[in-house]
Amino acid sequence: MSPTSTTDTAGPATGYRPRIHRAVVTGVRRLGPGMVRVGFGGDDLADYPTTGIGDEYVRVFFPDTPDEPVRMPFVNDNGWDFPDGVEPSEMRTYTIRGHRPGTDPRIEIDFVLHDGGIAAAWAEQAQAGQVVAVNPPRGLYERPAGARRQIVVADEPGLPAALRIAELTAGEVPTVLLAEVRGAGFELTADLPDGTGIEYVWLRGGNGHGPSGLAGALRRLALDDTTYVWAATEGRINREIRRLVRHERGLPAGFYKCVAYWTDRAEEWTARFDAQGTDFRARVEAVYAGDGDLEDMIDEVQRMYDAAGL
Repeated sequence: MSPTSTTDTAGPATGYRPRIHRAVVTGVRRLGPGMVRVGFGGDDLADYPTTGIGDEYVRVFFPDTPDEPVRMPFVNDNGWDFPDGVEPSEMRTYTIRGHRPGTDPRIEIDFVLHDGGIAAAWAEQAQAGQVVAVNPPRGLYERPAGARRQIVVADEPGLPAALRIAELTAGEVPTVLLAEVRGAGFELTADLPDGTGIEYVWLRGGNGHGPSGLAGALRRLALDDTTYVWAATEGRINREIRRLVRHERGLPAGFYKCVAYWTDRAEEWTARFDAQGTDFRARVEAVYAGDGDLEDMIDEVQRMYDAAGL
């Protein structure tokens, strides 16, 4: 997806006019060896909306260097764009970890720390007073009424969303949080009293540091048509999880949400994708341009990716 535009805009509270918001760093807290929480405030967040959905996500626009102004896009009918002649700012997608409205408005975003990457490098040095821009949020989690249990699956980039989902919903439905972190000490738990309906299953590995065990661990858990599965992981692992819940276990479409949050060795993957040629890209786009069932479309594209070794 181009960093200059998107079709993702929120539908927030009545009277709110969607725009790109200026967000000023108000505080930075290290949560562990692999995660840092950055708080943002400022006058322009006074009316910043929330969907109330645990995995609501935003686009964060970064300045070229941390202490200079960020180039602000504007909202249009397609999502956002930049004025003519303005170089687009670097942008990455992140989950809103916390939202506090009122006289001292604040949002919080948790950043995974790792080598390389625009956002990780920015978060590693983040300081009060620095400025980024954020668009209004959009949520994806949608547990069906018939679900009597949920399994929330995540690696480290998906963990902030998984934890917020658990915090907002664990009192409504028994929750298993199946999470994979790169090593000991990287585990983070929900900000809830002990015993608030969450069972934690921790794996160590994956996250670009080795093979992932998430799909295998999920396969060992009970899955039936009263279980809602939400999974936010690396893209190829996400495809494996989706095949498991949709095809092996036969969960109805509304009982799972599988979202690829990141791509391991993204530059290599993109190079392989580009090497398939323009005809391959056109065939992928044609599948999604159809008017059939979305889940069937995703199946077809995933078959194409698997055949191409992507």
